[in-house]
Amino acid sequence: MKKTTTALLVCATTATAIASSAVAEGELNLYSSRHYDTDERLYSDFTEMTGITINRIEANADELIARMEAEGVNSPADILLTVDTSRLERAKDAGVLQSIDSDVLEARIPTSLQDADNQWFGFSQRARIIFYDKTDVTNPPMDYVSLADPAYEGMVCHRSSTNVYSQTLLSAIIENHGEEAATAWAQGFVNNFARDPQGGDTDQLRGLVSGECDISISNTYYFARALRKEVDGLDAEALANIGWIFPAQNAEGAHMNLSGGGVAAHAPNRDNAVAFMEYLASDQAQQYFSAGNDEYPAVPGVGLSPSVAALGLFRPDAVDLTEVAKNLPAAQVIFNQVGWE
Repeated sequence: MKKTTTALLVCATTATAIASSAVAEGELNLYSSRHYDTDERLYSDFTEMTGITINRIEANADELIARMEAEGVNSPADILLTVDTSRLERAKDAGVLQSIDSDVLEARIPTSLQDADNQWFGFSQRARIIFYDKTDVTNPPMDYVSLADPAYEGMVCHRSSTNVYSQTLLSAIIENHGEEAATAWAQGFVNNFARDPQGGDTDQLRGLVSGECDISISNTYYFARALRKEVDGLDAEALANIGWIFPAQNAEGAHMNLSGGGVAAHAPNRDNAVAFMEYLASDQAQQYFSAGNDEYPAVPGVGLSPSVAALGLFRPDAVDLTEVAKNLPAAQVIFNQVGWE
C-alpha cells in the first residue's frame, strides 16, 4: 500500500516542466465520460505534440465501464477518463484497467491522488464546499460536521444519495470520523434538509438565489464557472449575495472530488496510452484543467485561473482516496438507514 502524502494544492511556484518526448506514431482510443467542450484543447495539443491521433468514445461512466467489460480482450479502449474516485474504483473492480509504471506520474501526481496499484491517477480536482445566503445566514457552518447541527434545521440543500459526489463525501467522512459518527452525521444532515434532494450542483446554488435553501454544498468549479461566464440563474447580483466556506480548515480540510483516468486492461496502444497519461500531468495540461474548466490542478505548484484563484487559499483534505473508495459500500448502507433519498 502506498503511503499517503499531503500535497499543497494552491502553491505559488511553478512545477518543473516535463521534457518533451519524441514524436510518436499511431492512434489512441479514448473512452471518456468528461463532457466538457474545453477538453478539446487537451486532445488537439497532445496530437500536435506527438502525432498520435485520438479517437473518442463518449458516454457516461457506467456505460463505458459496461462496454469495456462486454468487449473483453477485444476492447479497442486504450484509456478511460472519468470523474470521481467512486467511478475510477468501480472501473478497477470491474477489471477493465491495468497497473502501469511511470516515473513521470509517480513524481508529478501526489500519492494520495493515485490508486495504490497504479491503475488510476487523478489529474484535476474540485473542492466540495459550503455555500450560503449572506442575507439570511450570519453563522454559517465552518465544517461538514456542523451541517448536522439542529441550528440549521430546514436550511440545507444537497444532491441525492445516488450521486457520486454524495457517495464520496460520506465515504470520506467515514474515513475521517468513523462509521458510527458518519451515521449520526448523515441522520442530522437529512433532518436539516430544506427540500428533498434534487438536481445538480448548479441547482443547489440556484436554490440559494430562489430562497429555497439557505445553505448548500457544491463543487467549486460550478461557482467559479459562474464567476467567469454567464450561467442561467447565477448573474452577478445573485453571486454577490452568496458566501462560501472551505470546510474543516482546523480539522481534516476541504473534501476534494477527483477527475482522473487509467490505462485500459487490454489497451492495443499501451505506450501511446501511457504517453497521454503523462501528458495530462504536464504543466501545460494541468494549467488548462484550471483555465478551461475551473478545476484545481492535481500537480502541486501549477498556477490557477483567475476564476479559481478568486475563491481563495485553503487546505484540502489529503486523505488517501483509495481508502475512501473502500468505504462506498458502507456509505450506501448509511444512506438507506437514514432515509437519504
